[in-house]
Amino acid sequence: MNKKQAFIQLREVMSGYYPLSDETWQALTEICHYRQVTKQTQICRVGEVPRSFAFVCQGLFRVFVLDEKGNEFNKNFFQEGRFPGSMTALLRQEPSLHSIEALEDSVIIEINFQAFRDLLYRSEDLKLFHIHYLERHWLLDKDTREIRLVQQDAAERYQAFQREYPELLTRLPQYHIASHLGVTPTQLSRIRKKS
Repeated sequence: MNKKQAFIQLREVMSGYYPLSDETWQALTEICHYRQVTKQTQICRVGEVPRSFAFVCQGLFRVFVLDEKGNEFNKNFFQEGRFPGSMTALLRQEPSLHSIEALEDSVIIEINFQAFRDLLYRSEDLKLFHIHYLERHWLLDKDTREIRLVQQDAAERYQAFQREYPELLTRLPQYHIASHLGVTPTQLSRIRKKS
């Protein structure tokens, strides 16, 4: 995917939440950077203070944390059309508590966070895009996931993952899905055999 195609995709996805004026779009593109990312590259590392977030044009990313023993736990996955970033660290201007890693060779558009915030305060249409995106992905999706973690067993969480992210079942190794669901790969294997 070339730079022009990537920016066309970004505008189309953003318009699905709320359309941006040509003026806002022009200002936004000036704070963005097209980037190709190879598999296993971390675009955000635990302990680093991030300066940007991204839009995934092509590829797949995971957000993960490590426990004190070095075990990885996948918090979330971001595929095409989504905006991965260490948002708490960006808002607080402090070191990130998680890492974001490419699971496939990917194409992203990096967005300078502070410049985005400045533009957000000046652009009503960008504010409305931001509200709609946050409501859907950071409130509704997050709430559903948290409720599942405390109320559903592993088999029910896997069934929900299958329903909501069927395309990820073939793109993700089973151990990443297991980590996301809060089970071991062996447990996930047993669940899959029963379903």
